[in-house]
Amino acid sequence: MKKEGLEPIVDSDTKILILGSLPGDESIRQQKYYAKPNNDFWKLISEAIGEDVTRLDYDGKIKKLKKYKIGLWDVLKRCEREGSSDSNIRSGELNDFSGLKQVAPNLELVCFNGKKAGGYESFFQKAGYKTKVLPSSSGANRKYHKKRILEWKSIKPHA
Repeated sequence: MKKEGLEPIVDSDTKILILGSLPGDESIRQQKYYAKPNNDFWKLISEAIGEDVTRLDYDGKIKKLKKYKIGLWDVLKRCEREGSSDSNIRSGELNDFSGLKQVAPNLELVCFNGKKAGGYESFFQKAGYKTKVLPSSSGANRKYHKKRILEWKSIKPHA
């Protein structure tokens, strides 16, 4: 089944961009990044910024990301995928990142949420960005909870 990603949350203040592969089905349905409660993204962001955002509504979460100059997007614009699992992605079409330096001239770090998104790391390194592949925020990755928190905290966002 063909799936289409969400619009980027990136602006001229963005210093850290976190890229997933493509939003899961629930996020696509709601048109909200990391909408599935089983995904630990908002918990990990809370750890990284030192503020609990998990109880905020979606708009509040996005405002908090912007306060810390964090943007969200995905490496893929669309793909063929059954269900929400990255392992089911087929025929992925890369988002158009050609205007990223104009839209986000202060971008310092591009992070990848998991190995699938991290497979595009060299593309961003060649474009001159500092990069970091973070452990996936997927609920299936909880067995590495302490390591995940340490890695996510290492992105060091500042308000």
